[in-house]
Amino acid sequence: MVLDVHELVAALPEDVEEELRPHDPLRAMLAGLSTRPIPVGAWNRFWVLGTLQAKIALAYLAYWIRSSYSDVDENARRLNEVHLSAALRTLAGMSYLRGAIMKVGQTLASYPNVVPSQFVDALGKLCFEAPPMHYALIREYLFHELGGDPEEVFAEFERTAFAAASLGQVHRARLHTGETVAVKVQYPNIARTIQSDFRNLLALLTPMRLTKDWDSIREQLEDVRLIFDGETDYQRELGFLERARSVFTAEDGIVVPKAYPQHCTSRVLTMEYLDGVHLDSYLATDPTQKERDRFGALMMRASFRLVHKGKFWYSDSNPGNYLFLRDGRLGIIDFGCCREFTADEWDFYIQVWNVYKQDGAGLREAMIRAADLDPNQPLNEEHIRFLEEYSHWYSDYLRYDEPFDFGDEEFMRRGIDLMTEVGRKRYFRSMPVNVWISRQLLGLRAIAFRLKARINMKRIGKEETWDLLERKGNEH
Repeated sequence: MVLDVHELVAALPEDVEEELRPHDPLRAMLAGLSTRPIPVGAWNRFWVLGTLQAKIALAYLAYWIRSSYSDVDENARRLNEVHLSAALRTLAGMSYLRGAIMKVGQTLASYPNVVPSQFVDALGKLCFEAPPMHYALIREYLFHELGGDPEEVFAEFERTAFAAASLGQVHRARLHTGETVAVKVQYPNIARTIQSDFRNLLALLTPMRLTKDWDSIREQLEDVRLIFDGETDYQRELGFLERARSVFTAEDGIVVPKAYPQHCTSRVLTMEYLDGVHLDSYLATDPTQKERDRFGALMMRASFRLVHKGKFWYSDSNPGNYLFLRDGRLGIIDFGCCREFTADEWDFYIQVWNVYKQDGAGLREAMIRAADLDPNQPLNEEHIRFLEEYSHWYSDYLRYDEPFDFGDEEFMRRGIDLMTEVGRKRYFRSMPVNVWISRQLLGLRAIAFRLKARINMKRIGKEETWDLLERKGNEH
C-alpha cells in the first residue's frame, strides 16, 4: 500500500513538532539541568548524543514532508521555526553533556556561515551562559578542595554562579582581605567525561584506521586529548595565567586577572574579578567604528604577544574568553586551553613568519612541513596548492601597511569554504600544533568579523613579531 502525503503527516508522532516548537523553549528545555549530574560513562554519553541527533533528524523530516504541500512563505516560516527549535534542543543536550561535546558547540557558534544563524545564536550561550550546576551538587566538592565551607574560606561567596561553560562554573566572592574575586569551580567528574568522549570518537573513526594518514590523525587526536585533559588541571591553568599576566604592562590596555594561589587547587581557581561585558553585550551598546577597531587590534596584539613573549599558544579564542572592560581595557580570561611549543614546532613557526616577512618566499617548503609530508616522496601537487591558498587566506593582510576590513563577508566566507574543503578532500595530515594554531586564528577572525574591525595587521605583526625576532637574533 502506498501512502499519500497527508497519510504520512498523520502517521508522524504527535509530539515531534510540538516538542520542538519554540513556545518559551529555552526555559523549558534547560529547566532541571542544574540538578542533574553529568553523564560520565562512554555508553551513557553516546546514548544521549544519539538520542539528541535522532530527535533533531525527526523534526527536519517532519518539515520536509509538510513542505511538499505548503507555499513558499509558509515553508520559510516553518524552516526557521525548526532551525530555532533544533538549535535550542542542541543547546540543552550539549549543556547536559558538557565537557568536550560542549566545546564542539562553542566552536560552531564562533564561526559564521557554518551552521544556520539560529544555531549560532543559541550555541553562543555555551561560551559563558550554560546553565550552572546547582550549588548543592558542588558544595561538598568545594569543601573537599578548599578545606572548609565556602562561606568560611571566603568573607562572602555567592551561591549562584554568574558564568558557566564546558568544564566549570564561576562564582563571585570576596576574600577576607577585601578583594573581589571570581572562583572557577570544576564540574564533578568532568575529566572522566572527556576520556569517554574520546573513546567514542576513536570508535567512530575506526574506518579511517586503514587510510595512509591514520598515524598522523591519531597523533593529532592524542595531542587534542592531552590538551583537553590538561584543561581539567587548574594548577596547570594557573601557571599559564601567571605567564600571560607577566607579558603585559599597564600601558598595553590588556588585562589578565591576578591569581590567588592560596585559594587554588587542581579543581578550583581563584582570580581577580574583572568588571566587564562579553561581545554581545558590548555590541548592543552600538560602539563607534574607532572603538571596534581598537578592541580588535588589542585582541590581535595580545595573541602575538602571548606567543612571542609568553612562548605558548592561547588556543581558546571564543567570545566568552574576552571581556570589554568599562574603563576601555580588554580583559582576557580562561587559560586552560594553552599549548606549549616543542623545539621543532617553534622552529617551524619561525620559518612560517619568515615566509610572511619575505613576502611569500619559501611558502611551498613551509606548507610541506606543515602537512607533515616527506619532500623526498612523490607529492600531491593539488594538496600543496590548496595549502598555499589556505596560507594566503591566513596571511595576505600582513603584506599591506593599512587597515584590513575583517567585516568583509566575502573574506570570511572564503575561509569557511576552505575549512570545508579540508574535510571534503580529506587533507587531514598535519603537524599536531596546527590544530591549535588554526583554532585560535579562526576564532580571532570570527570575533573580528562580528566586531567589523579594521586593523593594520602588518604594523602589529612587525611590532610584536618581526622586530622582536630581529632583536633576539642580534642578541645571539
